[in-house]
Amino acid sequence: MESYRIENLIFSYPQTDKRAIDDISLTIEQGQFVTLCGSSGCGKTTLFRQLKTVLSPHGDRDGVILFEGAPLTSLDQRTQSAKIGFVMQSLDNQIVTDKVWHELAFGLESLGFDTPAIRLRVSEMASFFGIQNWFYKDVSELSGGQKQILNIASIMAMQPSVLILDEPTSQLDPIAAADFLSVVGKINRELGITVIMTEHRLEEVFPLSDRILVMDNGQLICDGTPEDVGRELKEMQHSMFLAMPVPMRIYAGVKNNLTWPVTVREGRKWLDTFAEDHPLGKVPVADDYLEYRQDTKPIIEFDEVYFRYEKEAPDVIKGLSMKIYPGEFYAILGGNGTGKTTTLSLISGINKPYRGTVKINGKGLSKISNQQLFNNMLGVLPQNSQSIFVKKTVKEDLLEMLSEQKKSKEEKENRVNQMVKLCNLDNLLSMHPYDLSGGEQQRAALAKVLLLEPKILILDEPTKGMDAEFKREFSKILYGLLQKGVTIIMVSHDIEFCAKYAHRCAMFFDGNIVSWDTPQKFFSNNSFYTTTANRMARHKLPTAVTAEDVIIACGGDIESFQVKPPDDVDIVDSLWEDSVEKTEDRKRKIPLWRKIGATLALLAFIGTIFFATRNMGNILEFVTKGDFNTVITGDINDNWNYTFIILALTIELIVFGFMIYPKQAAIENEQVSIDKRHLSKRTLAAMLMILVAIPLTIYIGIYYLDDRKYYFISMLIILETMLPFVMIFEGRKPQARELIIIAVLCAIAVAGRAAFFMLPQFKPVVAVVIISGVAFGGETGFLVGAVTGFVSNMFMGQGPWTPWQMFAFGIIGFVTGVLFRKGLLRRNTASLCIFGGLATFFIYGGIMNPATVLMFQENPTAEMFYLTYIQGIPFDLIHAAATVIFLYFTAKPMLEKLDRIKVKYGLIEN
Repeated sequence: MESYRIENLIFSYPQTDKRAIDDISLTIEQGQFVTLCGSSGCGKTTLFRQLKTVLSPHGDRDGVILFEGAPLTSLDQRTQSAKIGFVMQSLDNQIVTDKVWHELAFGLESLGFDTPAIRLRVSEMASFFGIQNWFYKDVSELSGGQKQILNIASIMAMQPSVLILDEPTSQLDPIAAADFLSVVGKINRELGITVIMTEHRLEEVFPLSDRILVMDNGQLICDGTPEDVGRELKEMQHSMFLAMPVPMRIYAGVKNNLTWPVTVREGRKWLDTFAEDHPLGKVPVADDYLEYRQDTKPIIEFDEVYFRYEKEAPDVIKGLSMKIYPGEFYAILGGNGTGKTTTLSLISGINKPYRGTVKINGKGLSKISNQQLFNNMLGVLPQNSQSIFVKKTVKEDLLEMLSEQKKSKEEKENRVNQMVKLCNLDNLLSMHPYDLSGGEQQRAALAKVLLLEPKILILDEPTKGMDAEFKREFSKILYGLLQKGVTIIMVSHDIEFCAKYAHRCAMFFDGNIVSWDTPQKFFSNNSFYTTTANRMARHKLPTAVTAEDVIIACGGDIESFQVKPPDDVDIVDSLWEDSVEKTEDRKRKIPLWRKIGATLALLAFIGTIFFATRNMGNILEFVTKGDFNTVITGDINDNWNYTFIILALTIELIVFGFMIYPKQAAIENEQVSIDKRHLSKRTLAAMLMILVAIPLTIYIGIYYLDDRKYYFISMLIILETMLPFVMIFEGRKPQARELIIIAVLCAIAVAGRAAFFMLPQFKPVVAVVIISGVAFGGETGFLVGAVTGFVSNMFMGQGPWTPWQMFAFGIIGFVTGVLFRKGLLRRNTASLCIFGGLATFFIYGGIMNPATVLMFQENPTAEMFYLTYIQGIPFDLIHAAATVIFLYFTAKPMLEKLDRIKVKYGLIEN
């Protein structure tokens, strides 16, 4: 029986013409173990995510996917969740509970199993996977390997028929990865589960696989047994052969007619047979790196360093002492949770030891400022490369690193283009960094860090997700930097890469270094934590640690034992020239007139507070009790005096912010195109609901329910608000992500209102509502405003004013969406700020000021409305000023993020 049948599948992401999947057809039989491999960005993950609809990315798709004979799209989510297990690349993204046993039961609870069935399956899975000893632990206490085993166990508890794994060992150390893969093999062999996985580490995966698929540029180029695929790639001279298991690469490098080995065991037999007729030569001996470093002063030095994250927590680093020399490539290896990444954080100054010293260039790290540390001295590539991306395209992200340098646009473009060539990013410049594959993200992040021209380069798992071809290019980049005197410190689980290219390797265990040496001595002394080549050949060639070592000893032919300097070394040279001179250029330049303006505004702010405190008592009392009652009751003159002080403080803050904040560029897509400016029927229906039904509901609440049923009135308004919003979906089922983004916008507005509770009317709610209306249309804008008014008053205080606030906030969001849709409102910062200020003053103030009279006066007169409106002007000015401030600082970044989400996930349109 077939698990999957894929026929002529084509897929491309939004706003791109390139096909991520280009006409793929294949069949996967039930019970097979299939491994999909290929270079970074070839479409592996995209193909995998097509195999479960809830994970399918948004884009243009054509073709057919059948699961167990039925169209995949015809299966409901419950069936897919039960039958198709998916283990993601990230260890933590799939864990949703706090306890191990909770995690094992979570999927079963979601599927609606009763308690006895859940207990039976959970206990069975815990026994099968050996989880009994950590069954009751917090998931935060687990190692990386344990977390991934927990992920697969929680999936297997639902008894799926197919298990899909997307690079599940990318964050695991070699031993934990081997343990995990052995569990996967056991599931396939003993339970008959179909396993489909993608992986860059093929040494352990190939022996388990019945079938290997190789992708390149969205197409399948190879399909067969491991041996057949290796032979085919070799004949094609394809770069993917560099990723094949070491025994296969050694075989290909030596002239012989023996059987192709795939596993280490087969490789040992091949070597024994080959050595019978061909005497083995000597393994090349690498130079002793320390011999010519003994008289050099260390660039980084640890002396009995201890560190813990919390005062009562156990030590993570325990008495660590080490020396790293200038121009050295120092590799740190070890299991997950041994303290490797923490050590890097101590070098970069993110964390500080509570005992011992860390020195850079002989100077204690505590005596070096962050500006000195990161100005051409230190460059850090974190384990999560996404954390350093801040722009919406790769090119903009690279240019951002040069934004503070005093260089022409052409010079910056030239330097970025050089780095793009060096890191092979030519085809990725227009893409969003988050849309890149794991390996592509690593390359883009590396390029960004290298633009800093650091003298010390810190790399945390840099080869994670990199394909074999770019690893070779990456090594050339590193050697080019080493020739320029750059010191490289790398934490890695990639022992093959470290064995081949590092100067020294150090083993971390329990917060300290337990051994260190040159790669040849380091790995040849280890039994388990060593390279595949060493495990294959150590009985004949004890000092061989790389495939090249074995090939040379067997008389084979390789290009060179040592990595040659990169062909484009001139690029590395040009990127590192005049680095000292450029240091000063990175300092942010603020014009003198803006410095003077900011200083005067700050002095005025301090002076206003001093005046208010000296002459008007405790102003904080007015601030904390400022509400609508204060306008109607109390002394009018006092209210006006205090209000004008608050207004003065607000204006001074606005001036200060404008003086120190850099000028912003216009937001893209400023207006809706002319052909799309018509209002849909649902928007017109929503307009009728908002302008007629909701005011009528408020009227009935005031005059027929004695204004006491404001909870009931508020709920009616929310229901009436939801009706036009629900019409957006026009009969289709909304995805959870579409509703979540609306809920998040409401949460941001509510949190913003609560955060500024101490300042009367100085709130970001209207700004968030306006942004929602521009991004998602008037219906969504009204919904965000109304829900925010209701929910935030659970913290601020419910009352008869709640329905009025809901309507006032909501109508601003609706008007915003309609005006933007009709092309009357632009998306640039200036237009939004002007509109926000006017809408807050005239719409919100125009509704809430008269509403105050209706709420608190039984027999309202024209004079009451006039007086209340005049008294509310200072408050309305403060509110309008707050809206302008929040829009100025948040409109551009929030709209960019919302646009990004809309395009990537295909969310509701305006």
